Amino acid sequence: MSLILFAFVVRVRDGLPLSASTDFEHNRELQERKQQLRTLSKTLALFPDRAAVKGRELNIYFVSSEGVSYMTVCHCSLPVAKAFCFLEDLRWEFTACYNHAVVALAARPYPFLEFDGSIQKLKQQYNQSGGPTLEVTLAEVQEDLRTRPLQILTLEDLQLTNGTANGHMEQVPGCGQNVKLEPVTPPGILSLVLNIMCASLNIIRGVHLIEYTFQDDYEGVWNVVAFLLAFVCCVLQCHLYLFHSSLKKLKSFTLLSAIVLCNIYLLGLRNVWQLIFHISVASLSTFLILNRKLQDRCNDCGV
Repeated sequence: MSLILFAFVVRVRDGLPLSASTDFEHNRELQERKQQLRTLSKTLALFPDRAAVKGRELNIYFVSSEGVSYMTVCHCSLPVAKAFCFLEDLRWEFTACYNHAVVALAARPYPFLEFDGSIQKLKQQYNQSGGPTLEVTLAEVQEDLRTRPLQILTLEDLQLTNGTANGHMEQVPGCGQNVKLEPVTPPGILSLVLNIMCASLNIIRGVHLIEYTFQDDYEGVWNVVAFLLAFVCCVLQCHLYLFHSSLKKLKSFTLLSAIVLCNIYLLGLRNVWQLIFHISVASLSTFLILNRKLQDRCNDCGV
């Protein structure tokens, strides 16, 4: 069984793919890890120069040096030190073939596909013998991992960092890649329309109450606050659905809770059916916000 399944070389500053190993295995988890690896490659500048992403049976490891990152997908049974020996060997091979100037001038994806031959040879060496081939020794890597413990990233780290860097969508110059949210669905359009309707009702009632609040010596000022707060929450729910944001789950439930509390407080000014309508719209919006995922479209040139 192969322990090193896939290797990927990218430019750190913009995530431009430089070379990758040819795919010979097509199991589902490997495809998922490759997708995550490509997502990670777009925000490498925000991560440490060495880290890992743990999976069920397959892990991602990467090391960045001199503006280039060397990444691999390995079986979880492969020792961490050996995975980084492989990456160090890969770095030695790549830097021996391509200098910094050539890498910096690369303008299209996978300009060094011919390096795949070197990657395959290195993978075969490790999968058959399980040991380093060049100047890197297992003892050196183990010592380095002891002195500088490996940072373990989670899938949530990848999503949040990618969202921070991308906002709604990121276009990576020169590599034909972009990451954006999934298309807006018909239920999503419905929730936006209903949310705008709820926001309009809240702001109209709130502004209308302001006049009576001043006339009645500020009685009912909290009703005005509840209407205006509900209006703001409805607008923010629309924004959260349309644009990617970090801490999406926390923000979604906070907005839903605020809308529910505001409407319960306004029960005297709204009947039960109006209350159910506003809370139902907020609940639908929350559900759709949490289920609208990032869509990663990546031109991998058949690699």
